[in-house]
Amino acid sequence: MSELDELLRTQAAYYRAHAGEYDLAYETNEELRSLEVLAAGLPIGGDVLELACGTGQWTRLLAARGRSVTAVDAAPEMVTRARDRTIGLDVEFIEADLFEWRPPRRFDTVFFGFWLSHVPPERFGAFWRLVGDALAPAGRACFVDSAPGDMANEEVLADQPVQAVRRRLEDGSAHRIVKVFRDPHGLTQELEGLGWSAHAWPVGATLMAGLAAPPTPAEG
Repeated sequence: MSELDELLRTQAAYYRAHAGEYDLAYETNEELRSLEVLAAGLPIGGDVLELACGTGQWTRLLAARGRSVTAVDAAPEMVTRARDRTIGLDVEFIEADLFEWRPPRRFDTVFFGFWLSHVPPERFGAFWRLVGDALAPAGRACFVDSAPGDMANEEVLADQPVQAVRRRLEDGSAHRIVKVFRDPHGLTQELEGLGWSAHAWPVGATLMAGLAAPPTPAEG
């Protein structure tokens, strides 16, 4: 197993163990207390695919704006909490590793909140191919994530295969996870380099939001 594979394995284990504490950030972080404001500028609608849904904090908002929601997460503990949070809403949940999963159909909107920063640079192109495969014609990807200002709130590690941080659970255990603090302007340029039409912008001191449309298929 490569160093990167091991880091991704520990990341997956961390989020399974973190499920019961995941919502604390949304209760204590001022910039996360009103998700409606964060999502207001994003064109969310139609059939929505949510990647890395976590405990469903965003899922309930997506269901209010979209026709239907398909939400994917690798951690069954997260999915259980997301199901409880979205009872009565039109949401289908799928347990799957996003580095291996392929979309079963196409969607009008693909949304991911605080997931892109957990995608290593080596997997960046493959991830956006997944997003492109999931989008219907004229569909768009929307996202919210950490910006470089959020580094001050993390324990950034040195000598890792990719940018990574150490997170601690309430039981005192320490876990390494991928955390790539992409700059909105740099991210926009990186996506444009892949052929996407994209725009990412800062939100407050530590966050960013963005939207992107996939490359137009070549005729011929």
